[in-house]
Amino acid sequence: MGNTINGPSIFKQALTVNKKPFPWLKAFLAGLAAGLPIAVGLLFGSLEYGLLAGLGGFTYLYVFPIPYVQLAKKLAWCILAITLCVFLGTILAPYPIISAIVMGLIGATGLFIFGAFRLIGPSAIFFVLIFAMTTGMPIAPDEAFTRAGLAFLGGLFSWIIAMSGWFFNPHGPERRIVKRSYIQLANFLDAIGTQKENDAQHTVMATLKEASQTLASGYIPWERTNVFNHLFVLNNYANKIFLFAVEHFTDKDGKLPTEFGQSLRNIANIVDSNKFEEIETMMLPHPDHMTEHMAQLFLEINEAKNSLTISKTKLLEQTEISKPSAKRVLLGAFDKNSIIFINSLRFGFFTMLAAIIAYEFDLNRSFWVPLSCVAVMSGATVVATLHRGIQRSFGTIFGIIIASFILAFHPTGYVIAFLVFLLTFITELFIVKNYGLAALFFTPNALIMAEAGSNGHYAFTYFATARLIDVVIGIAIGLIGVWLIGRKSASSRLPHLIAKTIRSQGQVFYALFSGKEIYQIYGKNIEFNKMETNIGNLITVYDTAAGEIPKDKRAIEYYWPIVYSLEELGFLLDKYSKLNSRPTLDDQTMARYLLIFESLANASERKEHVIGKDIPEIKGYQSLLDTMENLQNSLMSKL
Repeated sequence: MGNTINGPSIFKQALTVNKKPFPWLKAFLAGLAAGLPIAVGLLFGSLEYGLLAGLGGFTYLYVFPIPYVQLAKKLAWCILAITLCVFLGTILAPYPIISAIVMGLIGATGLFIFGAFRLIGPSAIFFVLIFAMTTGMPIAPDEAFTRAGLAFLGGLFSWIIAMSGWFFNPHGPERRIVKRSYIQLANFLDAIGTQKENDAQHTVMATLKEASQTLASGYIPWERTNVFNHLFVLNNYANKIFLFAVEHFTDKDGKLPTEFGQSLRNIANIVDSNKFEEIETMMLPHPDHMTEHMAQLFLEINEAKNSLTISKTKLLEQTEISKPSAKRVLLGAFDKNSIIFINSLRFGFFTMLAAIIAYEFDLNRSFWVPLSCVAVMSGATVVATLHRGIQRSFGTIFGIIIASFILAFHPTGYVIAFLVFLLTFITELFIVKNYGLAALFFTPNALIMAEAGSNGHYAFTYFATARLIDVVIGIAIGLIGVWLIGRKSASSRLPHLIAKTIRSQGQVFYALFSGKEIYQIYGKNIEFNKMETNIGNLITVYDTAAGEIPKDKRAIEYYWPIVYSLEELGFLLDKYSKLNSRPTLDDQTMARYLLIFESLANASERKEHVIGKDIPEIKGYQSLLDTMENLQNSLMSKL
């Protein structure tokens, strides 16, 4: 029987304010990116042109702490997307139905790309917002290039502000993630032999995976600095230390000496500074008594420390970087079982439907209906969507009251520029705390920008009522869309995706232990590409299923150890591919392993009870055997 989530808990979760620190600098720069272009437009005597450039300033809302190489490309594409949205919104404004269809396509495409490339940020919402606001401007198709050009300049200004940090700390994001990897690794070594061991192991696995992805995204083939190469090699050592610890110390009685964790924290502190040369004189804490394996672990940690002082030539020898092509990522996300693709279609369809309904009922400034629909449907899960609906409702109601009060005074000129700066600043401050609090300030901000360029002057009550009706209709459409299509779409796909992931891992296992050559370049190892895509899809689908309503709590608890084991197995197989040598299994042993993989896949796909099989030993790969045994044990119990 499924367990439904009760109303009060959803309301309580939706209204919870988290304890993340306020991002003061980012909030100030976001306000500057949105408000200054309006002020510049006023200097040249045109508020309308300033507001159009201010739309490009929304580019800064896509700034997050990722490598500057990736950030530069991401923001460049955002600028082009915003420019295109302004252009299309201007030329399609006279054709409401076509505008509605294009709005849905923009929403679906934005959500798909952000999901496929796992980009953090507000996804499609601001592209839809800008397109919708442009269709609500005075109809003037002949001004399409002018409007698009102004938005492009505003976006370019945001790009310059965002990239200014590169001059002060060009590898800041990479430093932070490698430092965090060593701190989490230290926490894991401290947790060995305690009840926190499994949780710490899962945390460090996720951090090491994130570090590898971050470093790959920050890689420039033609400009490899010493700092970047040091960080890359240091990350490799972190993976080696983790694998060694898992192989020799986990699931055993007894804790490790605290000196190991302290040594890793000392290295982490050096990583965050520009003083790598200090590492030469730094002595790591040495345990008084060590076993043979402990001594080997200490040597690995010491080698990691010494890697910060090796020459440029040796660094280049140890730095082999590869990452998936955009084509492979997109093709992986187009899989028929990909929740990213399915969610994108749903998102686009209901955005389009909301826009058509708004136009058909001839609602004044009707674009607020699809915007509210988009804001609600941007939640990652059904629960998150309900949270968004509640937060959006409360934030928008009070936001409309604030906007109506401000607009009742008919602000003009530099007052509008200051209001946009201030409201954007406050929005970015509170978005990390609670979406509803952010909506409280973003709603009047968007309303002021949209209405300031129009010639309409409405009474307070009319304006507030009209906007409130638009928002309620949009929220209702968004919630209906998620409820009808998304409530069980994820959990029904779990058995098939688990089977698919297991089979792809069997293929990787064969490639690793059959003597086949393993390339360090993405695209050549089809087996690894498939496994990575399947694991990514599986984790996304599981997270989505955990947020469904009604949620089958028993099924979610049953699948959790399976998904965890598959993620751990994928992590290990990927790391083994980086080893210089691996044993080659004889045909009989390989056949037994492949039979185990296929038996597990069949059991999952058919939802049958798996019959346990003895897993052959591979000397030096005990953690691989333990993980496969955990997976088999999890599938031996019936759902």
